[in-house]
This record gives sequence, C-alpha cells and structure tokens, in this order.
Amino acid sequence: MVTLTSYRMKHTSCLLIFISLLQLMTPGSSQCSLDSVVNKRIKEALKEYKPSIPTKTLSCVSITSSGRLSSCPAGMVVTGCACGYACGSWDVRGTTTCHCQCSVIDWTTARCCHLA
Repeated sequence: MVTLTSYRMKHTSCLLIFISLLQLMTPGSSQCSLDSVVNKRIKEALKEYKPSIPTKTLSCVSITSSGRLSSCPAGMVVTGCACGYACGSWDVRGTTTCHCQCSVIDWTTARCCHLA
C-alpha cells in the first residue's frame, strides 16, 4: 500500500532527477560544449590554411557607344549590357560585344571586367 509520505518522496525524487537532467541539457552550462569544440577546431584549421592561389582583383569599366553595339577593350569580357530607350532586349556577341535588339536604340553600354 502506498502512503502519502512515500508518494511525496517518489514525486520529490523524480522532480530532483528531472531538474538535474535539465541542467545538463542547458546550452552553455558545460565547460566544453560541442559548439566550443567545433569553433576551436575551425580556428586551428584556419591558422594552418595558406592559400596556394594568389589573390586576384576584379576590375570593371563601363563602355558606352552610340547605336546598337558596344565592345570591351582587349583583355576584358562583357558581364552585362544596358540599352537606351528602356530597351531590355540584348545579347552578348562573342564574349566582348553587347548588342541591343530593339528597333530604336540611341546608345548601348557594355560592362566589361577582367581579373588582374
């Protein structure tokens, strides 16, 4: 037969165990959490990282010409085009020339870039 006192003791014991488990599961309560271990490993790996590829710089210019075509200087490629009279139809010919496709065009701009 279960008495009121034994019921309270079981209830209290279960509550204490539950609270202890919650404290163990709380993030940041342990000295060595998984996040801190991963962060430490990442920092160690980055300290040893030495890029084997030299750093390059992207240089871009805009070249505007009257008419339907605008071409990039030697060594540069088209990365985008813009056309006058709000024309949104254009294509790239080769890798260096913008061509606006609308029937009436007053200017064409080529955005030209290269890695240096």
